[in-house]
Amino acid sequence: MAFGAAILGPEGLNITDWERSFFRDFKPFGFILFARNVDNPDQVRRLCDDLRDAAGHDAPIMVDQEGGRVQRLRSPHWREWLPPLEQMEQASDPIRAMWLRYRIIAAELRDVGIDTNCAPCADIAGRVTHPFLRNRCFGDDPLTVMDAARTAAEAHLAGGVLPVVKHIPGHGLGSVDSHKNLPRVDATRDFLERQDFVPFRALADLPMAMTAHVVYDAIDLDSPATTSEAAHFVIRHEIGFKGLLMTDDISMEALDGSVADRSRAALRAGCDVVLHCNGKPRELLAVSEAVGTLSGPAAFWEAKAGLHLRKISTPVDIDALSEEFDDLMTAAL
Repeated sequence: MAFGAAILGPEGLNITDWERSFFRDFKPFGFILFARNVDNPDQVRRLCDDLRDAAGHDAPIMVDQEGGRVQRLRSPHWREWLPPLEQMEQASDPIRAMWLRYRIIAAELRDVGIDTNCAPCADIAGRVTHPFLRNRCFGDDPLTVMDAARTAAEAHLAGGVLPVVKHIPGHGLGSVDSHKNLPRVDATRDFLERQDFVPFRALADLPMAMTAHVVYDAIDLDSPATTSEAAHFVIRHEIGFKGLLMTDDISMEALDGSVADRSRAALRAGCDVVLHCNGKPRELLAVSEAVGTLSGPAAFWEAKAGLHLRKISTPVDIDALSEEFDDLMTAAL
């Protein structure tokens, strides 16, 4: 089977007849869900089943379930969480608490058919970090972020959920919101090597990563990392990431041109698949026509994305983990 080189978001709570036909023809590599796609556990399970059935393969289905502000599955059916930075600051044992957090999240996701999470965020919080990102980070120094992000990734994998590390090669120095504008970072190459690249270099063995819609003057004055061949060389050869590389949402306003132009530029630069999130049929068609199919056998792409890791390697008592987590947070008060 040839996969369409995209991860796509459906429009609503249920798959439409048009979507079913489109997904059957295009066979996207995967799907992403948002709050608009989530009502209750049974509904999410049905939607995941329908999406995989339409695509004709065991497609990875992902979500942004960082916890805190970026959390698509919410109360009353799913647990609410502090933003990661606030949890790191408040827990009596921050690293253990982070493992517990993401092991519980992994269990909640797998329970409804979601097997991939767009987390951890390995960006470094700093003085200029825009508020849209800052409290989603784990800390303000590379080693803390590296340790917490590794712990979060391992907790996902223990629960059979693929982590997607983001936003490679680092979004923390961005002072504007890339959903609305294009951040430009003027840090020196030496600074980036000693700071922002450090967590991503340590996490280069993870199966999936998401690019940053950020211009780094020290790498490429003209293009953000998502569409920059020079930035992709850094990601692949200097940071050393070998897994499946996906764009951040290609419809974000940081990028110029049509979604088709952006998609072609991202693949030309070195991304493997394009992420398109808003579910608008006209844009879905434009992206599908621009990206075509992933070259090579399906088994290669499944291996590159680590799809074989979507198994629960260590069954655990989630109630016991929740109790331990609450104790770690209470002890810090």
